[in-house]
Amino acid sequence: MTTTFIILGAVIIVALTAYATYLLLQVRKQQQRKVELQQQQAAAAKAKSDELLDNIRYIAAAMLDGRCELSEGVMRIAKLFQIAGMAELVETQYPATFAHFEVIKAHPIKEQRKQLDKQQRMKLDYARMRSEGALETKILEEAKLLSEFTPSSLH
Repeated sequence: MTTTFIILGAVIIVALTAYATYLLLQVRKQQQRKVELQQQQAAAAKAKSDELLDNIRYIAAAMLDGRCELSEGVMRIAKLFQIAGMAELVETQYPATFAHFEVIKAHPIKEQRKQLDKQQRMKLDYARMRSEGALETKILEEAKLLSEFTPSSLH
């Protein structure tokens, strides 16, 4: 009878060891999948960030070449920096761009603009043109810097 208990005990120990090994392997696989997923997410985030920065550089170059109106370029650049989560970091480096953005960010566009009466549109246009006139030179200087922008230039 004691031999039976010893054999039964050995079988139980072997079974538990095998099950523990199986669980350990499952945990390792799960951790590996988690690491791989994090790497994929980081790569996707970097790709998105790179795309946003490429768009910022392109718009800034278009502003310098006269292919993009000043206010439209400022609006697009500021919003892209917001999407990239970098607006607060770059705001102090490009003060004219963000000062003009503050003036125009709430201005309606397209159909919403068409719904305004003429006096409201003129008032908004006057505020935009006044800001553009005062900041144009500085915005274009900043656009030159932005056309070559890299995140490492923040340091």
